[in-house]
Amino acid sequence: MEFAINDLRAAITAVSFVLFVGIVVWAWSGQRKRAFEEAARLVLDEDDGASAGNEPARRIRP
Repeated sequence: MEFAINDLRAAITAVSFVLFVGIVVWAWSGQRKRAFEEAARLVLDEDDGASAGNEPARRIRP
């Protein structure tokens, strides 16, 4: 039995597709929803840099 390059390409494609579907299922699972919502609010929940020790954000004048 000869292992052809096209068999390898087909196997890599199949593994990649299964991995992609697994990532999509993981990302859209209900268990991850809370963690993603918290991560989305991180920037909005920070004070103006006081907790990070940075300068306060400067306002841009119109």
